[in-house]
Amino acid sequence: MTYDFDSPVERRGTDSHKWAKYAERDILPLWVADTDFRSSPAVIAALKDRADHGVFGYGDPPGALTEAVLATCAEDWAWEVDPAWLVWLPGLVSGINVTCRATGKSGDGVASLTPVYPPFLKAPGLMDRKLVTIPLSGDNLAGWGVGKPRLARGLSDNCSLLLWCHPHNPVGRAWRREELETVAESCLENRTVICSDEIHSQLILSEGVRHVPMAALGPEIAARTITLMAPSKAFNVAGLSCSLAVIPDEDLRRRFRRAMAGIVPSVNVMGYVAALASWRDSAEWLAAQIDYLRGSRDYLAGRVESLEGVTMAPVEATYLAWLDVSALGLDDPVAHFENHGLGFSDGRFFSGPGYVRFNFGCTRATLVEACDRLAGAVIAAG
Repeated sequence: MTYDFDSPVERRGTDSHKWAKYAERDILPLWVADTDFRSSPAVIAALKDRADHGVFGYGDPPGALTEAVLATCAEDWAWEVDPAWLVWLPGLVSGINVTCRATGKSGDGVASLTPVYPPFLKAPGLMDRKLVTIPLSGDNLAGWGVGKPRLARGLSDNCSLLLWCHPHNPVGRAWRREELETVAESCLENRTVICSDEIHSQLILSEGVRHVPMAALGPEIAARTITLMAPSKAFNVAGLSCSLAVIPDEDLRRRFRRAMAGIVPSVNVMGYVAALASWRDSAEWLAAQIDYLRGSRDYLAGRVESLEGVTMAPVEATYLAWLDVSALGLDDPVAHFENHGLGFSDGRFFSGPGYVRFNFGCTRATLVEACDRLAGAVIAAG
């Protein structure tokens, strides 16, 4: 079967958070992390069938969904997961906040490697914890990495929790096993729990690279890891709000559930339906989407390479490009690009001033237009 990622889907007037932001302006929305692609035919068909049933009361995760999660973990990542480890959530961000609440006391440090997805920077304060930022090593040209001495110093600042982004949003790294082992070693030395956000784990774009779950390194690190997963990014079903935590340690799982109690609602029934159809029935569609995204990434990288004053981190995973525009000397990069018809995410919100994040999960025609506008904006900055 062939799949169409080139035909545009009209998202204006559909309550799209992404597209409503610039509804009154000629600005291409390239910011929040959802794609402009229709989800897989299997997901659409499953949702239609469930809608035809006509009753939408409280639901539980179906047994087939648990089986699909376990099969995905085993087949894609060689990770054997016990069904007792699964805790279902209505969203990954709620899982980050619950983890902050469940893994320490007021004032304890929560570490995060920056630049990073903004909820990592907000959640600790919301849960009365202290945010400890640890800069990643490198940059767009040298490559982004984890400096072990810097990580160890940061974790030693009374950090009972590390929020780990894997693959990394926004720098696009697909972390390798040896890098994960470095992080795991530092966390074990400091008795730090790891919350591993693996929401982009099925969007590996680099050929020959395989995602390795942090908890799959071995039983010792698994006992200190909460893994957050969802079909939302890979299958474009974020609005259906279905995620889960994988927590092997019984005591940690009990604390997590207690932190959820009375606050976190259950997943809606349509979310379960979409998750099942995504993980069980959409592998061929996902492979086609990854091929399309690879082509888009390569096109974007080629266009950026020709622009003086802009660099782009190599995108090994995700559909998000991290652009360094600091050499353009702009006081407000986001406003400048908006004035040239481009709606990027502001790097300041990721603890990355001078950068913007470019979501290339769009049709190729939209991407070409965006790159043309980007070239004009760079010329205007000079």
